[in-house]
Amino acid sequence: MSKFLIIPVLNEIESSLALAKEYGFGFEFNDFFLPDVLEDGKRTDEIVGKYKSYKLPETLTLHGDFFDVLVFSDDSRIREISELRIRQSIEAAIKTGAGAVIFHTNHNPFFTAETYVKNWQKRNYDFWSRILSEYPQMNIYMENMCDFTPDMLAELAESLKGYPNFGVCFDYAHASVFGSDIDGWVKTIAPYVKHMHINDNDLKNDLHLAVGDGMIDWQLFKKYYERYFSDITVLIETSSIDKQRRSAEYLKRLGIL
Repeated sequence: MSKFLIIPVLNEIESSLALAKEYGFGFEFNDFFLPDVLEDGKRTDEIVGKYKSYKLPETLTLHGDFFDVLVFSDDSRIREISELRIRQSIEAAIKTGAGAVIFHTNHNPFFTAETYVKNWQKRNYDFWSRILSEYPQMNIYMENMCDFTPDMLAELAESLKGYPNFGVCFDYAHASVFGSDIDGWVKTIAPYVKHMHINDNDLKNDLHLAVGDGMIDWQLFKKYYERYFSDITVLIETSSIDKQRRSAEYLKRLGIL
């Protein structure tokens, strides 16, 4: 099974497939997280059909919708549309043959009141335990976004550890930008991580640079990777084939790839 993945570029699919074959990469589809795509069943099926007309890599994941997806909202109508987008994302993953869908925590990190945190935990647990039971064949990975600390995500993951198809997608770049203690992030979240996203940045903004083009300490990442994450899947989360290749070459020189 491929441990490293790239984002395929549909209008350059031959190049994406060639790069994947060269390095043994899988794919993480990024074509289906936009509400306008999910809302248009015909368009969704056309994208799926284009991908499935090619021999795809063995390992496939899909990024689900995350814009305005708030399953913990106090507004029942917002929860309703959030559930619809999540189900549409999962159904798209099933159609593509992907084995996992990635969603975001989406909480406001500036809201730290106990009532807000408890509401987020309870509503997320109630929602995801239901979805995980309904789709036992699909892995659901929850990704840290603007989270300042790993605590809320780790607590949710602990509460859902009885579901084998749940895991954390640890976005190392997000933690490097929004978190203040990368060592604390890694050690807290590692027991729950089944998938990772990596790219580079200036430690201030989420830039999605090629690995090695920013200020993230990749020697430190290598130590964490070898100790905690060497058996999981990792997405090189850059959107151009040039950045993907440069990332791959950097990781190869680093001795990770």
